[in-house]
Amino acid sequence: MSPRLAVLLSGSGTTLQNLLDRGFDVAAVVSSKPGVRGLDRARAAGVPLVETVERKACPSREAFGERIFGVCRQAKADLVVMAGFLQLVPIPDDFAHRVMNIHPALIPAFCGQGMHGRHVHEAVLASGVKLTGCTVHFADNEYDHGPIILQRAVPVEDDDTPDALAARVFAAECEAYPEAIRLFAAGRLGVEGRRVRILPGG
Repeated sequence: MSPRLAVLLSGSGTTLQNLLDRGFDVAAVVSSKPGVRGLDRARAAGVPLVETVERKACPSREAFGERIFGVCRQAKADLVVMAGFLQLVPIPDDFAHRVMNIHPALIPAFCGQGMHGRHVHEAVLASGVKLTGCTVHFADNEYDHGPIILQRAVPVEDDDTPDALAARVFAAECEAYPEAIRLFAAGRLGVEGRRVRILPGG
């Protein structure tokens, strides 16, 4: 059974499109920015609830979070999926371990505030590391911090550019995120403190 997803985004919506293309039930899309392509993708796909909630329009970060998760509750979302969402948002108790994020590096490397998109891949290349990848994790109230669900490694080639590396990492993301969502839907993710155990299938 596919869980009802609420997708949070701030930009072009390529991760949203990947989930739509794979047949996931997207019940709501919330953008932190108006006029982004991700909103157009959501409307084109017939997503029932499409909203924009700007941080600057809210008196506090807590109010920002309440507005966003209010939309998620209205959509009866089983799982909230961050898809290039660039704002830190407080996660309410009723959504603990029900909010996922994907980061284009192997956490705890190349992550934290300001490390997103091209900035990550530029930092990876500047560091000289031979492996990067992507990380799916449960989100908490810090940037790129919550319990790690799964990671996929991607080699860094000698002649890589940030764009070439980004494309290979995104290809890994397109497989890793759906896998994590399916494991969640199957009740196979056991959280023990900072660790996520993938439980045997039924």
